[in-house]
Parts: sequence; structure tokens; C-alpha cells
Amino acid sequence: MSSNPPRRTPYGAGDAGAARAVVIGAGFGGMAAALRLRARGYRVTLFERGDQPGGRARVFERGGFRHDAGPTVITAPHMFDDLFALFGRRLADEVTLVALDPWYRFRFPDGSTFDYGATPQQTIAEIKRFDERDVEGYRRMLEHSRALFEAGFVELASQPFHRPWTMLREAPRLVRLGAHRTISGFVSRYLRHPKLRRAFSIQPLLLGGNPFDTTAIYGLIHYLEHKWGVHAAIGGTGAIAAALDHLMRDVGIELAYGATVERVVIENRRATGVVLAGGTVEPADIVVSNADPLHLYREMVPAGARTLPVRLKDRLARLSMGLFVLYFGTRRTYPDVARHTIWFGERDRELLDDIFRRKRLAEDFSLYIHRPTATDASFAPPGCDSFYVLCPVPNLEADIDWPREGPRLRARIIAALDRTILPGLAGAITADFFITPHDFAADHLSVHGAGFSIAPHFTQSAWFRFHNRAEGIEGLYLTGAGTHPGAGIPGVLSSARVVEKLVPDPRAPA
Repeated sequence: MSSNPPRRTPYGAGDAGAARAVVIGAGFGGMAAALRLRARGYRVTLFERGDQPGGRARVFERGGFRHDAGPTVITAPHMFDDLFALFGRRLADEVTLVALDPWYRFRFPDGSTFDYGATPQQTIAEIKRFDERDVEGYRRMLEHSRALFEAGFVELASQPFHRPWTMLREAPRLVRLGAHRTISGFVSRYLRHPKLRRAFSIQPLLLGGNPFDTTAIYGLIHYLEHKWGVHAAIGGTGAIAAALDHLMRDVGIELAYGATVERVVIENRRATGVVLAGGTVEPADIVVSNADPLHLYREMVPAGARTLPVRLKDRLARLSMGLFVLYFGTRRTYPDVARHTIWFGERDRELLDDIFRRKRLAEDFSLYIHRPTATDASFAPPGCDSFYVLCPVPNLEADIDWPREGPRLRARIIAALDRTILPGLAGAITADFFITPHDFAADHLSVHGAGFSIAPHFTQSAWFRFHNRAEGIEGLYLTGAGTHPGAGIPGVLSSARVVEKLVPDPRAPA
């Protein structure tokens, strides 16, 4: 976070008489909400405590290497297109997206690999190498995934769920689709081979959930990936964040970076503005928060404004895991390493229990490895590679001494990669650094340093999740990973679409 005074850009012309919207946070959910409100006719000011757009999708640059800090996979690119189309623009004029093949490479403890994507035929060919009996099961799983996608993404992801009868109306269909079951149970219903079950259950971990607890509604991701493909942006996900920043400036959204919103002003149970660090009051007709909902309700609104449902969600909340992320460059290239690799450790459910239930930092791990230089040389100097390695760990509810354990975990990860897919890494690594759950808590005000806010359980989904219209407070709206419909880029962009449906006409009489 910048310690300098906030950098602010002016409003555009033609805003006289329009209501003012203040947006807290320039993550993808906040930027999408700002653009949608601007297209509706609001005067919009966006406050971001960091010094660049993107939130968790910020960019690090060290020693000539570039690193996307967070999300790296683009699975529904049309949702970004939609934001540009609101103003007659095209994402393709700003950012080049490339389709990946494979989407992911799974590397198992015995050294065997499974390449996932980019067509069902390619995936089926890989499945046959493990167990031909699972081919038909995969086809049936993909068809079930399509049904989950039609219900959970097409129909419900942009549907407000702040009224209980919405949930009551949809619950029977969700139960018929098995959404109350877990992702692990969903996959095991169709696939027999233990390696395939493990590979096809991995998506919840990329959204902060334990596959053995996460609602099976996230089984829709399998079909979503096949419908639109898996892409990466030239210049990284940060290039998309920068393009959205440029768009916001062009259409007259006032931007203030290095500006922390400390609290929301509530008068007569209505949000009337925000207070910045330092005491400046910024009035608003509506406030949209892209902050962690738990932080919002605990720290940014008065205790008396928290309704019983909010207090219950706070008290019963089960959080996503924490993240240890190691960023580094190498003074050589690894051309045989895919852009996205899931590196499995020996233990599966037992390791996840350590992370999510026992809150214990184990000696072993499973890893997500991002090598952007596999398709984009701009991330590293010539003859070098850029990497980040994401390791799921307990959040700060665990008693872990990260100043001590961080360097030890770094050393274990480097040693494991050196003896497996990155031989010679110990001698080739350069410009490395890491972040821990403490950084998520400090930089993103994420409660307990959780990487994805609350976890994606069935009892923390739809109406049970934090609502996009604040409970008990008029004029306050929520976007982002902790709100409906959930984490991941498609989820947070969908949350902004929900907010757009809920806000009043900006030119209506007060």
C-alpha cells in the first residue's frame, strides 16, 4: 500500500444531477461494479488502498521478472468483453488473449502426468492411458456438469439471492442436481481411477475450498472450461487490470489509489458515504464494497447496524485456506514445463485435513505452478523463465510463526521442485520472494489472511452467502469473492452484475 496521498483522477463531463456511487476496492469485482454503475449514469469514485488496480490481481516486478500476483486463468473472457461493450469498446483492442493447450498438466507423486484440455477428445485420450473404463464416466460427468452450469452459472450466478424465498424456490432443483453433495463425491460418482478422481476434483482449491467439503455446484467448472476454453492474457492478468483502469479513466470514473476506506457512514440505517484514513468524509448516494465481507461488517460498519443474519454468518463462517506464494525467476529455461502445472504431493485428504481442519502446517504439500513464460516471453529476460508457486496452507486461525516457517517452507518447495520438474533449480533461482497469509491480511484486509474469504460450502452459498445487497443497511452493496455467487474471476464479475440489478436509478428523486 502506498503511503503517499491518494492519487485522484477527475470526473468526466455531463454528471450534473446524477447520484454519486463510491466503490471500495479495485479488485475485479470493484472495477466491474464501477463500470456498470457508470454505464447506468452514476458519478463514480473508486477508492483503492493499493497503488495499482487489480486487488489480488496486482503485478509484482523484481529483478527484470514480472509476476501476476494472483489469478492467472481466464475461463469466461466474454465477461470482460461485456464491460468494454458497455461503452462501445472492445477488450481485443486493449488485450490479446491466447487459448492454452494444455489447460493444466497434473503431475502425480510417481512422476506420471495427465494433460487436461483443450478438447474433450484430447482429455478422453488422456483418460484412456489411465483407465479406459472411465471414458464413459467422464462423458456422463461432463453432461452432469453441463446441467450444473445451466442452472448454477447461466441462470443463478447473476440472480440476486438476498430474499429467502429465492433460495426456497431454487433449492429443490439444486438438490436434484446434487449441489448439496461435495465435489469429491460428484467426481467419484463417475470416475474410478484414484489419480483421475484427484485431478478432476482440484478446481475448488483454486477457489479456496476443500474438495471434500465444497458444494458440488462447482462441478459446473468442467463444462464452463469446455464452453469457452482456458485463456491467458499477453502481459498477464495484470494487463487486463490495466486495461480496465484505462477504460475507467476514459469514461470519467474518478480513481483514487493509495486511499484506504476505514468505515462506511451509516445514518438511519442508510449508507451515506465513507470515511478515509485520515478522517476525510466522502459523501455518497450508494456505497459498493469490494472488501472482504467479514472485514466490512466487523470493522467498517457500526456494531448496531449488524443484523442477526449478519452476526450469525460472522459467527459460523468457515474461511478458505491461506496461501503461501513463492515468486522467482530462473537463469535458465524449462521448456518442458507447461504454463499451469498441478504438482501433487503424496497425501491427499490427509493433507487437506491438516490445512482446513487441524490448522497445521505439514511438512509435505501440493502445489500450483505458474510458468507464464511458456507462452509469453515478456515475463522474463531472454534465456530466463518466470514462475510463481502457490502452496495452500492454513489461514491465520492457525498458530504458525510465519517469519520462521516461511523461509523453511520456501526451502522445502525449492528442494522438491529441484528433484522433480525443475532440475537444477537450487542453482538457477534468482530474484525470489514470497508472501504468506499475513500479507493477505495486511494488504487486502482479508480476515485471518484467508485467500478467498469464506469457503464455498453449500451452507455458505446463494442466500447463505453474504448478500450483494447489505442486510439491514440501505444503499450498501457488496461484490467480490465473499459474496454471491463466489470466488474466481467469473464469480466476482457476476457479483457486479447482481449489484447492477439491485441499485436504484441514479437520476431518480431521493
